[in-house]
Amino acid sequence: MKESKHIAIVGAGLVGSLLSTYLAKRGYKVSVFDRRFDIRLHQIDGGRSINMALSNRGLRALEGIGLSEQLRESAVPMHGRMIHDAHGNLTFQAYGKEGEFINSISRGSLNMVLINHAEKHGVQFFFEHRSTGVDLNTTELAFQMHAAIIHKKFDVIIGADGAFSAVRGSMQFTDRFEYSQTYIEHGYKEFRIPPGEGRKFLLEKNALHIWPRESYMLIALPNPDATFTCTLFFPFEGDPSFKSLKKRKAFQSFFEKSFPDVAPLMPTLKEDLRDNPTSSLITIRCYPWAVNNTLLIGDAAHGIVPFFGQGMNSGFEDCRILNQLLDTHNDDWEIVLPTFQKMRKPDTDAIAQLALDNFVEMRDLVADAEFLLRKKIEARLHELYPEKWIPLYSMVTFHDTIGYAEAYAIGRKQKKIMDEVMKIPGIESTWESLNFEQLALQVAQES
Repeated sequence: MKESKHIAIVGAGLVGSLLSTYLAKRGYKVSVFDRRFDIRLHQIDGGRSINMALSNRGLRALEGIGLSEQLRESAVPMHGRMIHDAHGNLTFQAYGKEGEFINSISRGSLNMVLINHAEKHGVQFFFEHRSTGVDLNTTELAFQMHAAIIHKKFDVIIGADGAFSAVRGSMQFTDRFEYSQTYIEHGYKEFRIPPGEGRKFLLEKNALHIWPRESYMLIALPNPDATFTCTLFFPFEGDPSFKSLKKRKAFQSFFEKSFPDVAPLMPTLKEDLRDNPTSSLITIRCYPWAVNNTLLIGDAAHGIVPFFGQGMNSGFEDCRILNQLLDTHNDDWEIVLPTFQKMRKPDTDAIAQLALDNFVEMRDLVADAEFLLRKKIEARLHELYPEKWIPLYSMVTFHDTIGYAEAYAIGRKQKKIMDEVMKIPGIESTWESLNFEQLALQVAQES
């Protein structure tokens, strides 16, 4: 029966191409449609990549199709944050305990590997096929190819076509479909740091670099070719903002003043300001994700901002869990689709909120003395009681058996406990004498 079922996936991005392999390995005929050119044949537009931070949830999903080791080898490990203050002073903050790290990987390179791997498993890709909508009653996909509009029926249609999903657009006309999109007040623009002499990294290689400046920040992620992809997260309006610094010369002067240690490493700063677009950041929430035999997955169902590094990882986890449910329910899609959305919705709502919260942490708090002390106390708790106190970042990034919703709930309990600890007079000099066992036990006791 599987061989006779034909599944269409709309979107050949990271999630769509990964999912196509999972389904092809199950014996389904899989066709993937994408409005863009084949990225393997055409140069990718610059300035919109935001390098991917591949962590344990994503790696576990890639392991399911046999690609985790190959992709680890092409990534750059990042063991923590390197904080650059306004004077160029550096502070390193480890992400977790020794041996725990996230992986910087190019979106375009990863996408090409996933498409090639899918084709080896029999998946057919159709580029320059723009979806114009879905008939949810007949499971018929309409797409435009050049001047022609083509209609084709499938057994299942899966929308993996991103935050501005055409498949979701069709669902939005159905009764009681809930949808919201929320933009943050910041946009982003990308810059590049080239390699130094002898192809050397000009910044510490194995770190995610952050220049926190309260209302805005710059980050830099390493690439295997010794370059860094830098992203400025900056308000659209206000002072300073993209609007108040519309003239390139003024923006360049502001940039050089705000980031004096890194601006000299960017010989193409002026060109990047001119050529790279200013892009917005959006959170998408909707429900249901499944209508009849059509499903939304990844950003089409739950687009999030990039500040916890979990957008791709949560989409990849979608693919693994959908595959797991097909195992559990013997490929009965009538059971799998409603079960999948009910299971995943609380987790994806949680990571959406965590990503928004983490922007404030990265932008405002990572250089704050009280914040650093709080993290030091939490690290000691984790060291002494590793099963009872796992820091929120570690739960999300390194513990893929803990769901996002559970991590969010535990994190709120930990925050409540730590808020009380930080009120203790003189805590900065007495913290090592805290009753750490009692604090660790409180997490289980907190209601």
